[in-house]
Amino acid sequence: MSIVRDLANVAKGMSVTFGEIFEPTTVENYPDGPGPARGARMEARYRGRHVLQRDENGLEKCVACFLCAAACPSNCIYIEAAENTDEKRISSAERYARVYNIDYNRCIFCGYCVEACPTDAITHGHEFELASLNATTMVMRKEDMLAPMPGSPAKLDTTSR
Repeated sequence: MSIVRDLANVAKGMSVTFGEIFEPTTVENYPDGPGPARGARMEARYRGRHVLQRDENGLEKCVACFLCAAACPSNCIYIEAAENTDEKRISSAERYARVYNIDYNRCIFCGYCVEACPTDAITHGHEFELASLNATTMVMRKEDMLAPMPGSPAKLDTTSR
């Protein structure tokens, strides 16, 4: 009796498969599509390449508190802090991140760094083309991740890899 029931379940599952065979295939027009995403559609919650944000004055939001590096389970964030001076203002706080590196060879895109940041300085962008044959290009530096200046039409340069 159980063999008949098992065969009925297999036939029911295969009916779904055979029903889908004759449906037209829907594909994304990714490599040749229009716009910066070239036809790919991103959900709002997609976790792509990190972006270091700026405030409305163009100063960096990162205050080098090291909370993102402490929250990172894969230990892929490296930060060196430096002091702001009156002559050279990088951020609005006392300190700024002189060096901010993320090793994408190790990053698991968990979002803990974004959640841990008290100033909302680091966020996930929608950049998704991160693959590389050279592991040394997978270490993103602060200059690679900084958001453009407010009012500037420039976007993040992702073609240098």
